[in-house]
Amino acid sequence: MIRTVVTHHLELNGRDRFNPKACDWAPIEIMKVAVPAPEYCRFLYATVGERWYWIDRLQWSYGEWLDRLRKDEIETWVGYRSGSPIGYFELEMQANDNVEIVYFGLLPSFVGKGLGGGLLSEAVKRAWAMGAARVWLHTCTLDHPAALTNYRSRGFEVFKTESKVKSLPDGTSEVRTIALRSRFYDELANDSNESAHS
Repeated sequence: MIRTVVTHHLELNGRDRFNPKACDWAPIEIMKVAVPAPEYCRFLYATVGERWYWIDRLQWSYGEWLDRLRKDEIETWVGYRSGSPIGYFELEMQANDNVEIVYFGLLPSFVGKGLGGGLLSEAVKRAWAMGAARVWLHTCTLDHPAALTNYRSRGFEVFKTESKVKSLPDGTSEVRTIALRSRFYDELANDSNESAHS
């Protein structure tokens, strides 16, 4: 499938421009994934991103996930309600006190329940805590239709927009096929076999 994808790059310069929002129903608990867990983080990435064509990391091996998660500048945070994960965000500390919200999203069961603004607000707060002077992210026309509005409502402003023609999977079923063909599972199977024979 060929589609023209418009990507908006947004930034939040200064805490005085931040407009936080509480969750519309029930408090959520935010916890850092302090121990690198490729299985869990891949689950979050694949489950949250399936509808929005998050495919870049689906082909990553277990080792590639582990290398990413072990980096000091990377933080992964998960939002929970009554013990269930509702969504997550990944932060990356970059040069000149910039923190990028690399990934952000909700699990399908929790989309449309007024949780996006609250979880995004928590992501921004964690970015400030990392020492950010500027928080930035990008969103595109493949994302949830309300994503850009949510970012702007929190105080983010667009600083760059670009358009590219991309070749994409034909729907979520093909995205799942890509995920299942990943080297990730091959590595896990090999590790299990080696452990069984050791």
